Amino acid sequence: MTPSQRLGIRLLSQLTNSTSATTALVQSQSWCRSVAASSIVCRHISVTPRRRQEFQSPPPVPPSARAANNVERVQNELSPSSDSHPIRNLSSGLSDPPPVIAEDGSQVDWTRSYHGLSSSPFTAEQAAILQEELKFDDIEIKPDGIIYLPEIKYRRILNKAFGPGGWGLAPRGETIVTGSVVTREYGLVCGGRLISIARGEQQYFNPDGIPTATEGCKSNALMRCCKDLGIASELWDPRFIKRFMKEMGKEVLVEHQTTKKRRKHFMRKDDELKWPLKEVSVPGAAPAAAPAAAAATPAARTYSRATPASAAKK
Repeated sequence: MTPSQRLGIRLLSQLTNSTSATTALVQSQSWCRSVAASSIVCRHISVTPRRRQEFQSPPPVPPSARAANNVERVQNELSPSSDSHPIRNLSSGLSDPPPVIAEDGSQVDWTRSYHGLSSSPFTAEQAAILQEELKFDDIEIKPDGIIYLPEIKYRRILNKAFGPGGWGLAPRGETIVTGSVVTREYGLVCGGRLISIARGEQQYFNPDGIPTATEGCKSNALMRCCKDLGIASELWDPRFIKRFMKEMGKEVLVEHQTTKKRRKHFMRKDDELKWPLKEVSVPGAAPAAAPAAAAATPAARTYSRATPASAAKK
């Protein structure tokens, strides 16, 4: 006999004197069920400690193998897909032909047209602006002795004569990129008519500099086109060049502070050398005289297109 049965019989005997035997029997049966359920639950609860499961970490990956895996993963991520276009090398050309214009006559095709060339002269006011005498302060000297007018000043003169938007450069062909030079042909259009055509060029030393060289090529073409308008025509006059260099230029011997190389250097008398160049004296040579002529020259002094008689008086 089980313990639960013994307890049930004992309870039943204690309740025999009660008025309702049926009620006592029902209470004993429910009590027996609860005791039996608790015994089943106790049998299922185990107090025995379980053995801890031990996990073994994977062996470490060698650094060389990890680096190889990283390189392979990066190459796979950066490699172009079959749908993408391959990266073009700018040194092989830009492939930028001018747009094709419809032949219905609504627009002028400046790649082939000479529309308005020499059709009529500019006004007297515009001609005076274009042929205005250069100021000495506007002219710069390159280290090799060549004098020039900065390209931004050509644009200022055109803006003053025709107004912003009244002129433009129209490309007349593709940009040609060689191993070291970028070149392209442009046409200068002023007031809706062609004025001049010139080919610009610009040297570059690294393929990364090709975009900058294309801008320099455009400015070089603008400078050449402006010669036909008489802008800064003095810069191509040998007598003016000699006079300007005598009054405003000087030749010095400079030394590079890092490489210690020496060379001749041309510059304006009112300019100063910048690091890493430093002026050095020539052994046995007389010291250079102070630039009195340059100091006496006013900032607004201009070169006058004078006759030989008037030039002799000066």
